[in-house]
Amino acid sequence: MTVLAAEVDHTSSQPLLVVAALLGIAVVVVLITVLKVHPFLALILGSAVLGVVAGVGVSDIVASFSAGVGSTVGNVGLLIALGAMIGGLLTASGGADRVVNRIVDRVSPRALPWAMGGVAALIGIPLFFEIGVVLLIPIVLLVAHRSEQPVLRVGIPALAGLSVLHGFVPPHPGPLVAIDALGASLGLVLLFGLVLAVPAVIVAGPVFGSFISRRLHVATPTALVGAAVGGRETGTAGAGTTDAEERDLLDTGDSARPAEGARRQPGFGATVATVLLPVVLMGLGAIGELTLDEGTALRTVSNTLGTPVIALLIGVVVAMFTLGTAVGFGRQRISDTIGGSLPAIAGILLIVAAGGGFKQLLVDSGISGLIADAAEGADLSPLLLGWLVAVGIRLATGSATVATITAAGIVAPLAEGLDSPTVALLALAVGAGSLFFSHVNDAGFWLVKEYFGMTVGQTIKSWSVMETLISVVGLIGVLLLNLVV
Repeated sequence: MTVLAAEVDHTSSQPLLVVAALLGIAVVVVLITVLKVHPFLALILGSAVLGVVAGVGVSDIVASFSAGVGSTVGNVGLLIALGAMIGGLLTASGGADRVVNRIVDRVSPRALPWAMGGVAALIGIPLFFEIGVVLLIPIVLLVAHRSEQPVLRVGIPALAGLSVLHGFVPPHPGPLVAIDALGASLGLVLLFGLVLAVPAVIVAGPVFGSFISRRLHVATPTALVGAAVGGRETGTAGAGTTDAEERDLLDTGDSARPAEGARRQPGFGATVATVLLPVVLMGLGAIGELTLDEGTALRTVSNTLGTPVIALLIGVVVAMFTLGTAVGFGRQRISDTIGGSLPAIAGILLIVAAGGGFKQLLVDSGISGLIADAAEGADLSPLLLGWLVAVGIRLATGSATVATITAAGIVAPLAEGLDSPTVALLALAVGAGSLFFSHVNDAGFWLVKEYFGMTVGQTIKSWSVMETLISVVGLIGVLLLNLVV
């Protein structure tokens, strides 16, 4: 949304605009990394500094920032919320456990890294990265212990599957923000993102996991393994539940239902179909956009069903039956599960919204146009520029979402002269750059370190290198796809 651009007065000094951009980004970086200010507040304050230095009036700063917030929440927030609802039902119903059990228990020890990468990528579609880590890592540790595999050989592929989906595939916040800022086609980003996800998961997951596990010995955390074994049926990698979990899950909202047998796990096929349904619908919409003539009935149907909000809404409704009613949840339990999935994303929505305001000020103050002109004069590929900007902000702030928001805002003017497939690839280049080399200023770094019981050095050699591989493979894939689309 850039309707305010013509109405916002700002300085005509190009050097001052450059200083404004650098100061705005610097304020965000320092507040987040040094003063430990929440990214939501840091982005608001950084936007204020950017606007003041760029010569934008206070009222215009507020108006521009508010317009960016409203546009981003309207376009992105609804999709994030619907995706979280599906993820909440997937977790509460035991559907995630069912998928993990079915795949992991039926593969040989040699194929376990590949199975874990595939499982993580599948259940990572509707789950946010942190939720996926909390859900999967205890299972990973138990599988490593039971199969006597090095923990990194099994764990790195699972982390790679989750991280790749987080950076490349809607409805995760990063890709959605990039799509909104650049005006990209969500269907094309989804299709290209899934194509890029395959080599990225393979290289950074099973291949790198097998390599690093032979060179870096990490003991399986016995406390977590013991807790997992105590709360699950031995030998099933997570089929059982603790007594407390069982009591909670039996509360279906129907007091007449007997306690015994009140809860069932959803079927494997139904779970997979539910998770993939929104992706398939959006993918079909993108294929229809590329192959069907406008105005035909089939094109209209594919466009309607492939609309992200409609596709995800259909996914939520289907999940209420396949992951709710089918496992014995009553109406109240389904409602509570869906409602309970929303508080966890409040912080993400606030960060994304503030990032939209920051992006809008970059555009309305004339900074984005200045950067676009400079990039054009330097004859630098917009795909490479988007990746480099995201890498720089990722290294500085540690936040993949903040890196995506800021980088997409900076390179947004470059998208205006590009065709639809290239704009989609630009969004993915930004997403790839946002994953580059997670280190000590990233909350995910510490989450992985503590779960696996590693030292800082071990975490850098394993997790940080894995993230860098995903980023680089993603960039290479984007550049190769740009040659053929």
